[in-house]
Amino acid sequence: MEIITHTDYFILKRMAPGVFATIAKPGTGAWSNAGFVDLGTELLVFDAFNTPAAAEELKKQAEKLTGKKVKYLVNSHYHGDHVFGNQVFEDLPIISTELTREWIKDKNAIGDVDVETQETQNYLDNLMLQIKSEKDEIIKQSLSNQYLEMQVMLTQIPFMELTLPTITFENKLVISGTERHVELYCFGGGHTPSDTFLYVPKEKAAFMGDIVTDNLHLPVFHPEEFLTILESTRTMEIDILLPGHGDIGSNEKVETMIDYVTMLKEAAEGAVAADVELEDFVSSFVIPEEFKKWKGMQGIKRNLKTVFDFYKKDVEKTATQSI
Repeated sequence: MEIITHTDYFILKRMAPGVFATIAKPGTGAWSNAGFVDLGTELLVFDAFNTPAAAEELKKQAEKLTGKKVKYLVNSHYHGDHVFGNQVFEDLPIISTELTREWIKDKNAIGDVDVETQETQNYLDNLMLQIKSEKDEIIKQSLSNQYLEMQVMLTQIPFMELTLPTITFENKLVISGTERHVELYCFGGGHTPSDTFLYVPKEKAAFMGDIVTDNLHLPVFHPEEFLTILESTRTMEIDILLPGHGDIGSNEKVETMIDYVTMLKEAAEGAVAADVELEDFVSSFVIPEEFKKWKGMQGIKRNLKTVFDFYKKDVEKTATQSI
């Protein structure tokens, strides 16, 4: 994995011929990873960072390196750290699933600048209080990184405009170029209600969005669909992949995520079957050694609650239907 250059926002790396990763530098305004593929005569960008400034640098570096213009932008899911840079690509086709487009529109609306600025400042003030009182060093680091990212976000609010995808697909979309083609897949929602990943068959490379991350307790939206999405990639030849957060790796990162979600699923199902209360389940849970150093603002607790509630509701629904 050749390092091509360092910018203020990211490290640009070559993953494979024609496939490039931009690894976010913490606390700079990029926040999540992005990447781009040289299709032949034009470029496709995957995700757009958290701020227009970072996205502008992404577009600049991609076109400078290849001597070609960006033709497409893909949004993997609706979270702001992947789509708030969309406005830099507003004159191009922006691609997502229909559901992702709806959630970007509903969840990421940018209102009155003064109100948004004050709310963000209030959030930062509360974050600082949490940082000062937090005893767990790993969570403290996660809170501190969130603080740095949101500080950058605060400076960008006056310049931000919500830009929506203009082309939508459902399960699969193939985009062909003169040198290589990419395949976009959505098998449901694991991290969010709709998660897209990108596969480059010729180079056996993939951009995974946040369905694969590196040592991070990112939110689980739907554990069953999360596993379905991850397991679907086992049928693909993936030699190298870019997670939504963290460094480039192999499909071993997929296996790690499968282990993580499976661990949450089995623990929650066991607790629900034993009629354990949520509070007792979370407070008594012992994190397996391999996940103890994972980062996240709430550690593993948020996902324990989400997955427990998912299976609790599933059991209650089944019981109601059998009456």
